[in-house]
Amino acid sequence: MKVSLYIMAALYMLAGIWHFVRPRFYLYIMPPYLPAHNALVLWSGVAELVLGIGLLFPATRVWAAWGLIALLIAVFPANYYMAVGDKFQAMSPWLRWGRLPIQGLLIWWAYQYTK
Repeated sequence: MKVSLYIMAALYMLAGIWHFVRPRFYLYIMPPYLPAHNALVLWSGVAELVLGIGLLFPATRVWAAWGLIALLIAVFPANYYMAVGDKFQAMSPWLRWGRLPIQGLLIWWAYQYTK
């Protein structure tokens, strides 16, 4: 179970850093009805980085896992927008629609550390 935890923490920390390295991708998938796209991308990257680090420490692990679940729910509209948005139709349907069930798996994975 420890290996799984470290993998998850590393993935979220890397994803958080990626928000700063390549923000254009995240900006591109932001639904137009959401405000402050730059700020949302920045703060979601900060959240992924901080929560990924939080998973590494027993004192913060449960809170970090619940935070990741909340974050995954919060970013679901961007993944849904990517699946159905007209500007993404040239992308493979596997890529566009595949992200949606992956969100559920990621939520389940984080939930394993809420106890």
